[in-house]
Amino acid sequence: MLIFSIIAYLLFTLLIGIWASRFVKNSEDFVLAGRRLPLPLAASALFATWFGSETILGSSSEFMSHGLLGVIEDPFGASLCLFLVGLFFARPLYKMKILTFGDFYRIKFGRKTEFVASLLLVPSYFGWIAAQFVAIGLLLNVVAGIPTAIGMVLGAGAVVVYTYIGGMWAISVTDFIQTIIIIGGLLFLAFHIGQAAGGFSQVIDNTPPDFFSILPKPEFTSILAYLAAWITIGLGSIPQQDIFQRVMAAKSEKVAVTASHIGGFMYLTIGFIPLFIGLCAKQLYPELLSGDSQLALPFVVLNHTNTFVQTMFFGALLSAIMSTSSGAILAPASILAENIIKPNTGRIEDYKLLQYLRLSVILVTILSLVLANFEGNIYDLVAMSSSFSLVSLFVPLIAGIYWKKSNETGALFSMFFGMTIWIIFEFISGEIPSVLPGLLASFFGLLIGNIAGNKFEENKEDSEENLEPKRL
Repeated sequence: MLIFSIIAYLLFTLLIGIWASRFVKNSEDFVLAGRRLPLPLAASALFATWFGSETILGSSSEFMSHGLLGVIEDPFGASLCLFLVGLFFARPLYKMKILTFGDFYRIKFGRKTEFVASLLLVPSYFGWIAAQFVAIGLLLNVVAGIPTAIGMVLGAGAVVVYTYIGGMWAISVTDFIQTIIIIGGLLFLAFHIGQAAGGFSQVIDNTPPDFFSILPKPEFTSILAYLAAWITIGLGSIPQQDIFQRVMAAKSEKVAVTASHIGGFMYLTIGFIPLFIGLCAKQLYPELLSGDSQLALPFVVLNHTNTFVQTMFFGALLSAIMSTSSGAILAPASILAENIIKPNTGRIEDYKLLQYLRLSVILVTILSLVLANFEGNIYDLVAMSSSFSLVSLFVPLIAGIYWKKSNETGALFSMFFGMTIWIIFEFISGEIPSVLPGLLASFFGLLIGNIAGNKFEENKEDSEENLEPKRL
């Protein structure tokens, strides 16, 4: 019954993709759903941006082991990101009427910056997508005994088909339906397992008070780690294509802003449900923590609940994973086609760009599957993805919107300095989170580059004046 339900759900999403494909007439329809999403679809799409394996499996696992301090990155940091997008970024970006984030860097800084930013944006998604494929593989392994590697391929195949066919239209419609399934399934399981654990009050009473502490220890290294946890997704995911295209897909600027705030509120509140479920599981079956804690919730549901509860939970989990992975695949595929392939092929017709977009969807999926087979920890894969964009793209994004005197040299220096220092600190064993020196280096790179760029322009103007023939 459970396996049949999962297969039926996968087929249902494919049918949605086929149905949504009739709305895809051009590249803008494929990437941004024609900028026609109403508030319910826009808000559910933004909520579903990251509400996948990271939150249900990864965050609940971290919460069971480390309490609230273990989940600052997600859901707290992810919610912060959506609120900040609504407050400071949705309006100026929506007004630009652009297709990708690469277009933003071209308009603000030039072609070189567009190309470099695009090269940084595309691989930043591989870890995120790989995390979802790992989760699908784990789910099919637990439910059906399918080897994890084969399960990853099967799940990725289903996601790539409806993304390839329907693009952002398919993603938006399925996100709306999947959001309903996610909320219903998690609430039902929370009630069921909460009752088994003695009720909400007893679960809280049986938990040590410091487990719910949200402030770090008054130690230098603890404070640095705490700050890094807030900003890794909280700031690092702002300059990413998946959230950008969901904001830009709204039918108006006002809808884009409102949807960001609603999505942030939904993420924060609904994100607590799998944490509560994990806490109940920890108290009922503490022996599960001795193994892979990412599998604790699936094993509890599979071995200690009836078929209906299992269907509700795994339906919610599969919905969350597919929502996140589909949008994450489309994001780098859009940048690859629009900002890397298109500028190097001369002037092309829109139908040809649409073909490039769809082929890019397949390429991104294959590369992410390869990474998923090398790294199996969901939480680490997601953190790696957000760190990548935080240290290279966040500072130039702020400068491009709010600092009119910023220039191309500053943006390029910022990207180079940030990435270089981040990589160095990744390989240095120490207690300082690598994103902090990486972000600081990106900021100083912007300042140094702006000064150097302005000096170059001044010298260039002086040289041109000296070369002009003097009048007698």
